[in-house]
Amino acid sequence: MERIGIGFDSHRFAYGRKLILGGVEIPFEKGLLGHSDGDALVHSIIDAILGAAHLGNIGTLFPDKDEEFKDIYSIKLLEKVASLISENKIEIVNIDSVLIIEKPKISPFVERMEKTIANALRISQKRVSVKPKTNEGMGFTGKGEGVSAISVALVKLS
Repeated sequence: MERIGIGFDSHRFAYGRKLILGGVEIPFEKGLLGHSDGDALVHSIIDAILGAAHLGNIGTLFPDKDEEFKDIYSIKLLEKVASLISENKIEIVNIDSVLIIEKPKISPFVERMEKTIANALRISQKRVSVKPKTNEGMGFTGKGEGVSAISVALVKLS
């Protein structure tokens, strides 16, 4: 049986932090505010996978009150999800994500993001798609206040 899950996350920009999206550090004057590294793309992927597998959500598995996850590289969280998926004999068929960001331009980093995400999940890079989009100047992302990401995951249950 196959199941689909959807994930969403958004984080606001903040000075004094690195911008990490899809596990890749991107040169920019601001980073994303969050308990972890604020990687909204990876967080949306985690929720999509967990939703498809019916295994909770990012907040229950990695609560923002837990100091263990303070400033953690979100790819580490994704690796933990990959292990949980494997333990439950679930296969990730594919991940499809939309990253909504006005600046900086993300296109030059997409292939590295897809590779980093695929490696963390122990799947082929061909199973991961990241599509950057702007919000045409509208809303908080369009005004450059932050980033949003929406992801879907298709999993196969044994």
